[in-house]
Amino acid sequence: MIQMINDATSVSATGTVLVVEDSRSLRSLLSAYLDDAHGLKTVEAGSLAEAQAALALDPTRFFAAVLDLNLPDAPEGQVVDLVQRHGIPVVVLTGSMDPLLRETMLSKQVVDYFIKHNRNEIEQVAHTLGRLWQNRQIKVMVVDDSPSFRAYLQSLLESYRYQTLTANNGREALKRLAEHPETSLVITDVNMPEMNGLELIEAIRQQYRREDLAVIGMSDTSKPGLSARLLKTGANDFIAKPFQAEEFFCRVTQNTNMMEYVRRLREAATRDVLTGLANRRHVLEVGEKLYANARRGHFQIALGMIDVDHFKQVNDRFGHLVGDDALKRIAVALSQSLRVSDIVGRYGGEEFICLLVLKQDDDAELVLERVRAAVARVDFEDGGTPIPLTVSIGFTTELENSLLQMIGRADRAVYRAKAEGRNRVVRLLQPRASAPIPGVPDAGGGLPLGGRRGSEDRGSCRRDNTGAAPNRCD
Repeated sequence: MIQMINDATSVSATGTVLVVEDSRSLRSLLSAYLDDAHGLKTVEAGSLAEAQAALALDPTRFFAAVLDLNLPDAPEGQVVDLVQRHGIPVVVLTGSMDPLLRETMLSKQVVDYFIKHNRNEIEQVAHTLGRLWQNRQIKVMVVDDSPSFRAYLQSLLESYRYQTLTANNGREALKRLAEHPETSLVITDVNMPEMNGLELIEAIRQQYRREDLAVIGMSDTSKPGLSARLLKTGANDFIAKPFQAEEFFCRVTQNTNMMEYVRRLREAATRDVLTGLANRRHVLEVGEKLYANARRGHFQIALGMIDVDHFKQVNDRFGHLVGDDALKRIAVALSQSLRVSDIVGRYGGEEFICLLVLKQDDDAELVLERVRAAVARVDFEDGGTPIPLTVSIGFTTELENSLLQMIGRADRAVYRAKAEGRNRVVRLLQPRASAPIPGVPDAGGGLPLGGRRGSEDRGSCRRDNTGAAPNRCD
């Protein structure tokens, strides 16, 4: 069920919900769910008069409203008409729902209705409102050769706050998809000129997997076997014409929810929970592809290892929560100072890894020096006590025989950067005959870039008796 919106520009850009319910405890419970689960603000009212006062101040601040149908001064749902006059989507709360009341709600075109049975229903109300708020970021395309039916579906979707695109036929739909590759859902009729719905779905599946772009096929029920053909061709779902708005929104919501679940799962699989950067596994997967292309001569790459200086001291003195905050701030500095074409992720602990695609060999030195300087400028403190943050960076442009060997060379360059005073960038060149640097395993030649040469305590970096790489000195 929906509320039609005639003026989309009246929707507030802030996530504020008007809650009109005469039970104070129920209002508070819903407000808590909305705040905790979705970060949405609420304005509460216990009567029609209070709702009128809240709307009089500024109705455009509300992107949706939750309304009790039985208020002391509006026992027959008059509050729904009041709120709808301001173009605000309405979710209804009621103590019971008989067939007549349901038909009344359908005629008023509310977004949805919930019966106040128990706490779970309040959770569902909160989920529905959170979904409305998130829908503003989701693009849905309607493909149909009937202008009136396209307009009808577009109005339904926009009432649920989806961004909508339209196309007359399959060919136009493919062109629009190329212009808007972030589209999450396509709703297409089967019978269209130039390119029909089945041909469109087949063409979409040549470019997009089902979990990347959902497709709902539409047609009348008089054609036996059509729903199976649509699903076999690549549609995620099917809806028969004519349909009720309730069924339409159930199917649309199910498919957009699935896209969101897939996105979250992918993010969980590829992102570091603490810093939000790519995790080690994802960086290595992408790195192997970049490395393979570099070996074929398509472009040059550099691999850099970035290690936070004196991080153990930060944890020991200020605690691990402050240490976590420091890593988050450093991650932001890395992201902001690297280029769009560069890949950066958390390798483990206080260590980060980056892969740079180069136009020329010297680019790596300039980029990584910018990274080092960006971290050194981070203004970080705890309780008024400044905490300086710096990183030692080692990198290589030597392709070696594998990506892991590149990591090993860059890792050894970090040891050299630590030994030479930290807060610097070091490039490890091909090994050459030279006197070894004490405490730096298999250092090879090194070239310090930027930073300062100081007399800091260099610590101790030794291999254990297993021959494994040591824990790098802080």
